[in-house]
Amino acid sequence: MSALALPAASHRLRTRADYVCEHCGARVRKWAGRCPACGEWNCIAEAPSVTALEPGPGRGLSGPVALVEVAGDPVRGVPTGLREVDRVLGGGLVPASVVLLGGDPGVGKSTLALQLAAGASSVAARALYCTGEESLSQVGLRASRTGCGSAAIDLLAESDIDSLIAAIERSAPPLAVIDSIQTVVDAAVAGPPGSPSQVRSAVCRLVSAAKTTGVPLVLVGHVTKEGAIAGPRTLEHMVDVVLYLEGDRLGEQRLLRGVKNRFGSTGELGLLAMEASGLRELAAPHRAFLDQRSLVTSGNVLTITCDGARPLAVEVQGLAVPTHLAIPRRTCSGFDVNRCCLLLAVMEKRCSIPFGESDVFLNAAGGLRLSDPGVDLAVALALAGSRRDRALRPGWAVFGEVGLGGEVRPVSRDGARLKAAAAAGVGDAVVPEGTRVDEPHGPRLHEVATVRDALRHLA
Repeated sequence: MSALALPAASHRLRTRADYVCEHCGARVRKWAGRCPACGEWNCIAEAPSVTALEPGPGRGLSGPVALVEVAGDPVRGVPTGLREVDRVLGGGLVPASVVLLGGDPGVGKSTLALQLAAGASSVAARALYCTGEESLSQVGLRASRTGCGSAAIDLLAESDIDSLIAAIERSAPPLAVIDSIQTVVDAAVAGPPGSPSQVRSAVCRLVSAAKTTGVPLVLVGHVTKEGAIAGPRTLEHMVDVVLYLEGDRLGEQRLLRGVKNRFGSTGELGLLAMEASGLRELAAPHRAFLDQRSLVTSGNVLTITCDGARPLAVEVQGLAVPTHLAIPRRTCSGFDVNRCCLLLAVMEKRCSIPFGESDVFLNAAGGLRLSDPGVDLAVALALAGSRRDRALRPGWAVFGEVGLGGEVRPVSRDGARLKAAAAAGVGDAVVPEGTRVDEPHGPRLHEVATVRDALRHLA
């Protein structure tokens, strides 16, 4: 008899995915000694049966309902006290919604969650903050530092899913925070805390509790080294809103990015600043990443990027210096290095600017990650300006996509970019041909067809 334990016989009908790997969370059709996904031995277990969800908001069992009877009612969120967060959420926290908040360690997820709980609490309705990683005294120290010490918040140091749901149903708070979802344990599910099966089960039961009680939930989640929320990818499909808090831990700026929102638009971006007293809104978001003193330096170019649905004025810094290496270095911070090499090749071929004997360094000021093709022209001018030691004229901005033929292509949301440029104090803008401005007081446009035409505007 094999030492491997065989599953108990059962006469019930089995579904397509009746077994699950306790190591990686993969679901398989039949039991096997070795997981076909991760290769681990003796880790396949029978998937736990899923009980029917209790009737709750949106889960009526009386039969179909005509669309005209439910359409047209706007979903109104409760303001959180931070306008930038409300912007990303689409107006505020919606009752019975589940928000998944992810981010790198130390970026400020717990601080933001605590401030959201303080903003949703009141004397008549106390918010609930459940911590599975920190002690109550540690949460109290953070509350004192961020000015939330006097807020009407109930703390609960618990990781058992049954106790958490019981506390939510008993107190019915205006907001419940689970910090973090990777520490929650379901005794009915095999696997250690944080395993895919445990996290999936915990989120499923918490979503059911939120829809049943009408309590909005904020689930704090860890991220992997690739930047995705740890656990099975299905978590992002199960929740209503997915937010990512980004930024350099050593810097001040924080970006709150909405990648999924069932109650508002996706791609929204909130700008926050981390201080000793917690996260705060930026007084002038359109100037958050600008330093007018450095824009007069050769190689520094102001551009307008669209990060999601929000245009931002960003400074692109390029530096090209003679190299002593056989293979020149290409170093980029906040920009794709392959895209940088492509732009260098275009300028060598179409503009006769050699970079083969130069080390090239490129930086997006403020710790931003630029993935918008509309910043191509600014990157090209920054590198060419550093190579020729020529700067762009003060008060100018540049945007446009660069093709392999050296042509400058139009970009999306050009009107929003020009409006953001005007708010940042830009008087002149180098733009692709065909760009039109509707604002009478916007910047003067200098249309260019190729990168060679744009280089003429370097002083």
